[in-house]
Amino acid sequence: MSGILLQITQQTTAIADTLTKVATTTQPTEIKLSIWELALKGGWIMIPIALMSVIAIYIFVERYIVINKASHEEHNFMNNIRDFIHSGRIDSALSLCKNNQTPIARMIEKGIIRIGKPLNDISTAIETVGKLEVAKLEKTMPTLATIAGAAPMLGFLGTVTGMVQAFYDMAMAGNNIDIALLSNGIYEAMITTVAGLIVGIIAYICYNTLVAKVENVVFVLEARSTEFMDLLHEPAS
Repeated sequence: MSGILLQITQQTTAIADTLTKVATTTQPTEIKLSIWELALKGGWIMIPIALMSVIAIYIFVERYIVINKASHEEHNFMNNIRDFIHSGRIDSALSLCKNNQTPIARMIEKGIIRIGKPLNDISTAIETVGKLEVAKLEKTMPTLATIAGAAPMLGFLGTVTGMVQAFYDMAMAGNNIDIALLSNGIYEAMITTVAGLIVGIIAYICYNTLVAKVENVVFVLEARSTEFMDLLHEPAS
């Protein structure tokens, strides 16, 4: 009797070991994908999206530096201009403007050159220079705005082409549909959407940041223009 029980115990242990080995071998392994591998699975649409991301970052950094320099104003600049004009030292005022390579200085320089002409002509000349300076600051910013709108649209295009590819693979497979067969189309559909939205959101934030900084510069230009026109109305001390 004890021999039979021993044999049953050994058989039970062997079955348990076998089930453990089967469970171990059939346990799914974790799949890890790098960003580069995901980008490759996104298909050819990832190429223009990647180019847009590089262009957007370049435009933002370059414009940010330019606008920061444009917003810089020398301490007591307008006070020095006022003193020079009231004392009749027009050449010194022009030299001060030329030594300050900023939109404010160039705008005031144009006004100083027009001194002696009607005030309306001076105001128009200053306003024209101000508009030109703002246009220079906004250069390439429309491209950034275009990227903010076009990148998500390209991502959605990748979604459509990816789903078309997935349905095409399903049709060609017939009754032998395999999940792995559909993975390429689904990968393309999802990855391009995510990439396009990320680039679009970043470009949109960068664009609005630059717009806000340009508006601050415009405000300062308008303030200095008004201050200069008031200066011309002041009696010389």
